[in-house]
Amino acid sequence: MPDGCSNPGNAKRPLGWYSRGYLPHADQAGIVQFITYHLADSQPADVVERLSLELATLPSSQQDLHRRKRIEEWMDAGYGSCLLRQPEMAAMLVENWRKYEGVRYELLAWVVMPNHAHVMIRLQEGMSLPKIVQAWKGYSGRKIAEFLRASGTAWNAPRIWHREYWDRFIRDARHFQNAMDYIHLNPVKAGLVASPEDWPWSSASSRKRPAFAGQ
Repeated sequence: MPDGCSNPGNAKRPLGWYSRGYLPHADQAGIVQFITYHLADSQPADVVERLSLELATLPSSQQDLHRRKRIEEWMDAGYGSCLLRQPEMAAMLVENWRKYEGVRYELLAWVVMPNHAHVMIRLQEGMSLPKIVQAWKGYSGRKIAEFLRASGTAWNAPRIWHREYWDRFIRDARHFQNAMDYIHLNPVKAGLVASPEDWPWSSASSRKRPAFAGQ
């Protein structure tokens, strides 16, 4: 995750902080959120077992950060079917994000990777982050399932998307820029392209360069 995207214990947390499963989440209108979600088959059973063994050797205070780092590494390594590499699947995700821009959130930055997605938004008043992510995953999950049936592609996971997602609220302008850079550089880091602008499923080449406007 980008520098500062973890939430250390002494960092100020916004109102609306809650936990669902093992990941903490923040839900409050007006804050900028960095969100990551990934396909369910991007974590094979042996990888999950290996991670559990690694976590058992660490103090509880270090486990959340280690879990995020390792899962990010494995996603970038290209585990699973990588269905989002299909142009129609990547385009579908971006179109769905754009559909509610200006209504539910301000869409600030995004990238669709072969087996996961990063997106940064600012929530509109009265909007719920869990409901927004649920709507993204619900719609795209149905579209991906339709693609699998039509193409006869095998799917070796009980669901389309992993049940959890990560969200990190952006605290200041430096954190905002770090998150923006992380999103746009992810395809380069994964060895998919030489330059962020070369990846078609990203906001890196967008003429609109949003600035951090405070929380």
